[in-house]
Amino acid sequence: MYFGIGHLSIAPIRSGASDKSEMVSQLLFGEIVEILEKKGSWIKIRCDWDDYVGWMDKKQVKAITPSEYKNYTTNHAFSLELLQPIMSTEHYIPITLGACLPSFDGMSLQLSGNSYQFSGQAIFPSKGNTNIELLLKIARKYLYAPYLWGGRSPLGIDCSGFTQVVFRMLGINLPRDAYQQVEKGELIDFIEQSQAGDLAFFENKNGRITHVGILLNKDEIIHASGRVRIDKIDHFGIFNIDTKRYSHRLRVVKRFIEVLPSIESDINEIEKVISNQVDLF
Repeated sequence: MYFGIGHLSIAPIRSGASDKSEMVSQLLFGEIVEILEKKGSWIKIRCDWDDYVGWMDKKQVKAITPSEYKNYTTNHAFSLELLQPIMSTEHYIPITLGACLPSFDGMSLQLSGNSYQFSGQAIFPSKGNTNIELLLKIARKYLYAPYLWGGRSPLGIDCSGFTQVVFRMLGINLPRDAYQQVEKGELIDFIEQSQAGDLAFFENKNGRITHVGILLNKDEIIHASGRVRIDKIDHFGIFNIDTKRYSHRLRVVKRFIEVLPSIESDINEIEKVISNQVDLF
């Protein structure tokens, strides 16, 4: 097997081996891929966190060894800064919210023999006690990010890229697209039974799942539509607060976080996962 890692801020993942092909996703700094095939200056890759397959310019992926792959997949954090540079002795690389920090120790990170300093806030993912309050605070950091088909960063993001990257920072890996995400999680029968952190899925006129967002509470949703925004929601769907019209028809609500932590455990978890012992906001 051959592996690679994103060594640039953001790089496009395309449907075909051409710069003219549709961008279907993005590789953020520090994210790992398996290299499946080579075709001229292009490589076919499988994303490590969701098995998504696409094509990338091979110059935008740095090869890593199997031992580096094993280390990076188990030893990493995520940036909590909207845009923050990492610094080496020779250059700066601006990285975005959700970028991966391989072998991060709270101050520095390692990437294929190169050392970088990172002075921003970071979160170490934990699957033991996912914190809903923290998840919603991270989601709100994307507010006003422009909609971009295939995007996964605050500089441009689509609806399922938004839900995926937010949940991933807390150790929950979701598939890439909304129609795939809806196959996971626990079904919630009625929106009145929903809780903050649940995912709501929406269908088009043909009954296909085409949209997803994160519930802030039973009446509000944060989602990427034109931009990342907060709108009203009820059993009919999303009510756009600007146009005063329903924009998306609700199909189903799914739960991916089982237990609401207490206020005390919220505070303890935030203090534990945020590096450098600073406030999240």
